Amino acid sequence: MTKITVMPIKILAFAGSPRRHGNSETLLDWVLGGMADPDVEIEKIALTDANINPCKGCNACEKLNKCVQRDGMDIYHDKIIDADVILLSSPIYCMGIASQAKALIDRAQVFRSRKYVLKLPVVPTERKGKRLGVFLASAGQNWNHVFDAAIPSVKCFYHVIDIRDADISYLMINNVDEKGAIDLNPTARADAEKLGKTVLAEIRERLAA
Repeated sequence: MTKITVMPIKILAFAGSPRRHGNSETLLDWVLGGMADPDVEIEKIALTDANINPCKGCNACEKLNKCVQRDGMDIYHDKIIDADVILLSSPIYCMGIASQAKALIDRAQVFRSRKYVLKLPVVPTERKGKRLGVFLASAGQNWNHVFDAAIPSVKCFYHVIDIRDADISYLMINNVDEKGAIDLNPTARADAEKLGKTVLAEIRERLAA
């Protein structure tokens, strides 16, 4: 009897806060909890420990198809390509995305160069339209517009790694400032776990198609 090998669903999660286990990372952990399953492979990376330098803006990747810097992105570049679902969490600092998350986004310039300058694929053709993205954020302010400046950067990141706008899910919780404040939000955990289950069901359906 031939044994059928089932490939695991690959989940890659970036915790983008400089503060470990704060509100945005807690939100991320809750979503990942909703995605936990025997056929799911989850890897979480804390960007504050990831050794990702800022982009130098040298545009060498437009010729080399890779970054001239040798740092943590040597590892995460391929993981980004291989993942079926990519999650990014970040607190909002000064009305924008935290610098650790922004460094990751800026270093995605190599994918932009590959896609638009070198006219090379980012992911294989058969995987286009099958990947999903999730953005999670927390903010201390209680303003409705506090997340508005972060979203275009997030969309740009997902766009250059071939995840469409329509395939990005969002969960953003404001009015949570002090560490642990998100635990007091009456709906955040349930909403996060539900989102994890919903995204997992969707990626299963896409990969099976």
